[in-house]
Amino acid sequence: MYINENFIKLPQSYLFSTVARKLREYKEKHPETDVIRMDIGDVTLPIAECVAEAMHRAVDDMTKSETFHGYGPEQGYPFLREAIAKTDYQDRGIDISADEIFISDGAKSDLGNLGDIYSPRSVIAVADPGYPVYVDASVIDGRGGDLLPDGRWSHIMYLDCKPETGFKPEVPTHAVDIIFLCSPCNPTGTVFTKEELKEWVAYARKSHTLIIFDSAYEAFVSDPEIPRSIYEIEGAKEVAIEIRSFSKTAGFTGLRCGYTVVPFELKGQDRRGEMFPLHQLWNRRQSTKFNGASYIIQRGAEALYTPEGREAIKKNIDIYLSNARYIREAMKKAGFEVYGGEHSPYVWARIEGEEDSWALFEKLLNEAQISCTPGIGFGESGAGFIRFTGFNSPENTRKAMERISKVEFNSIKGAKESSFNDVQALKAIDDLSVLDSITDRLGL
Repeated sequence: MYINENFIKLPQSYLFSTVARKLREYKEKHPETDVIRMDIGDVTLPIAECVAEAMHRAVDDMTKSETFHGYGPEQGYPFLREAIAKTDYQDRGIDISADEIFISDGAKSDLGNLGDIYSPRSVIAVADPGYPVYVDASVIDGRGGDLLPDGRWSHIMYLDCKPETGFKPEVPTHAVDIIFLCSPCNPTGTVFTKEELKEWVAYARKSHTLIIFDSAYEAFVSDPEIPRSIYEIEGAKEVAIEIRSFSKTAGFTGLRCGYTVVPFELKGQDRRGEMFPLHQLWNRRQSTKFNGASYIIQRGAEALYTPEGREAIKKNIDIYLSNARYIREAMKKAGFEVYGGEHSPYVWARIEGEEDSWALFEKLLNEAQISCTPGIGFGESGAGFIRFTGFNSPENTRKAMERISKVEFNSIKGAKESSFNDVQALKAIDDLSVLDSITDRLGL
C-alpha cells in the first residue's frame, strides 16, 4: 500500500506537544519545582452543576430500555440544535435554523474534517500568526504543496499580521478559494469590528471565496459593538461557515462538544461550473464518517442553555477575563508590549531586545518556573512574542505575575531562534513571511 506522503512533509513536532515535552523534561530534572502553566489553552474551572446533573440523568436514561439511546443522528440531537439556534442566533436577530447546525466532538475536529468537502486544488489563505491546525490540516489534505527551503508551503497564501495592523490580516489583493479567520483570535486576542468583517464578506462575495470563521472564543466578547458571529454581517450566509466550541466557554475540553453552522445559501461549484449546496456535502460527509457526539454529552451541552447554565458560563468567563486583564497589566508593568487580554483569554506580548520566542520561553521556565507558548510556533510574525492564557486559577495567575516581576530580561539579548533544535521544525509549520512571489506560485 502507499501512504499519504503529506504526513511525511509535515515537521514532526507540533507546537503544543513540543511545549509539553520541554515541560516534562524540565520537571524530570527538577521534580520539586512548582511550574505554573500559562501555555496551553486548557481550562481549569469545573463544569457547571446543572451540566453534571443533566449528564447524570442522561446516564440513567441509558440504563432503561424505554429511554436508552443507541446511535443518534449524525447531525446532532434536535434538542441541542434547537437550543443553539434559538439562543446563540435567533435571540440575537440572526436567521440561523436548527437544521443548519451540526453537532460535533469539537471545533478542532471540524476544522480538519471540513477539508473533505472542498477541492484538493483549493488555494488556502491563513493569518500569520494563527492557529497551527489551519495549516497542518491543509497540508495533510494535499493543499500545502511543497515545503520550500525558506520554510513556507508553496500553495498556501500567508497574510502577515503585524503590530501596525493590530495583528489583523488585511484583505488580499488576489482571489483565493478558502480563508481561515478567527475572532477573537488565537493567539493574539485581537477582534474584528463589524466594519472590518463587512470588508471580508464583500471580498468573499466578489471573489467567490469560502470563509471558515473560527469563533470558538466568542463568549469572551463583552462589547456589544463587536461581532460574536460572522452572520451578523449581511450576506455572510452566502460565503461563510462558522465553527464554535463549548470547550473554553463551559469547561468541555475533556468532554468534547462543539458545533458548525453551514447555511443553506452557501454554495460551491464543480469543474463544470455547476453549483452545489455545501450544506448537502457536509451532511453527506458527517453521515458517512461520523456517528454523532455522545447523547450524554449533548444533554450536558443542552443544560448550558438553561438560566443556570448561562449564569455558570458567565461566571467562568468573568474569572478567565479577570485573569487575562491582570496578566495584561502586570506584563505592561514588567516592560512588555502587550496585546489581547480584553475580549479574549489570551495575552500576546514581547519585550524589547528579546527577539527569540523559544529563548524567552526557556528563560521564564528556568528562572520563574512559568510555562508560556512561544509565538514563533504560530508563524513567522510571532517571532519574539509569547502567549499567556488566563485559564489558570486567579491565585496561580497572580503568583506567576509576581515571579515575572522579579525576572531580568536583558540577559538573552542577541540570542538566535536557531539555538533550539525544535525551532526550524516549528517555523516550517507557519513560516509566513514574504508574499512577493506567491501569486506566481499559485498561478493567480
